[in-house]
Amino acid sequence: MVEMNVAGIALDAANRSPIVLLRDPSGRRQVPIWIDQAQAQNILAGLHSHEPPRPLSHDLMASLMAVGGLELDRVIIHAIEENTFLALLKLRSDGEEEHELDCRPSDAIALALRTGSSLWMLEEVVSNASIPVDAEADAEEVEDFHRFVEGISPADLIRQQGLAQPDQGDDDEPSEV
Repeated sequence: MVEMNVAGIALDAANRSPIVLLRDPSGRRQVPIWIDQAQAQNILAGLHSHEPPRPLSHDLMASLMAVGGLELDRVIIHAIEENTFLALLKLRSDGEEEHELDCRPSDAIALALRTGSSLWMLEEVVSNASIPVDAEADAEEVEDFHRFVEGISPADLIRQQGLAQPDQGDDDEPSEV
């Protein structure tokens, strides 16, 4: 599993729908999840620690959990089915009993932000749904690797692995092991 954080809210250029962007710890991959306007506002309120004059639904949920002796341990986004992300709330009661609740990812994210809980995603989901964040850095890294591979001989690789002693001659053949 990969611990994710909320990078922010964006708008889909085609239809102006809000998208919550989850970013992996390396900052190289983002997972976009399309949400509705109300969920975007709930997530933004949690991101900015904005205290409304009256509690919003997720503030109320967090208060109810506290009164009931439940703590949100973590959120897990565990699958994508028919272009829909699936999430679980992992709750712990005062008696250390664990509970799981099925949840929409947008609700889970909003609740996690309010409770300071961690947000996790299965690596398979990240791999299948992520987009590269820094395509230029990725392309540069690939170019550096290609230059490295082009500039190294099999004998150099063997020497680097400590499998052979450096040659005494001018040829690139590895010495006997």
